[in-house]
Amino acid sequence: MRVSGGELRSRLIRSPQGLAVRPTPGRVKEALFSIIGDRLVGARVLDLYAGTGAIGFEALSRGAEHVTFVELHAPTAQTIKATAAELGVAARTTVLIAPAEKAASRVAGRFDFVYADPPYALPPPHLTFSTLRMRGAVDPSTILVYEHRDTAPPFESPGFSTERESRYGEVVLQFLQAAEHA
Repeated sequence: MRVSGGELRSRLIRSPQGLAVRPTPGRVKEALFSIIGDRLVGARVLDLYAGTGAIGFEALSRGAEHVTFVELHAPTAQTIKATAAELGVAARTTVLIAPAEKAASRVAGRFDFVYADPPYALPPPHLTFSTLRMRGAVDPSTILVYEHRDTAPPFESPGFSTERESRYGEVVLQFLQAAEHA
């Protein structure tokens, strides 16, 4: 797997050994970054359920200032750290080894872009997104994207509205907006 655009274009992204990860398909990744466009320049990004880290590395390549990767599986998180070092972007990354729900309580600051791609067997990340919203880590100007299978229920939760849904075969990108903190 390779970075598809920006300053790191064509650079290799490691995939963890012996673990079945489901990277976001290339055409979906391209569509996502076409939709987001220049809003990544200088952005703080949160890549939840990071897996290979492909979304976060793509964001860094396209001008993000910093990416926080959240990955539960420790060897996979170590692979993300190794990839960041190989790509020369380690200083612009943080890797948290934790469940997304717990990481939402630990991350610092506000994020401009949050990407959540949980394993398809998991339910939508209601608690994770609600915790981020309540802590001020996301607000109405944050781009929140939830990737899920087309047969899965969409994310529906008080405090969030769906701004856009884009379908790519069996993959759906649901763009959400957080309401003002109440």
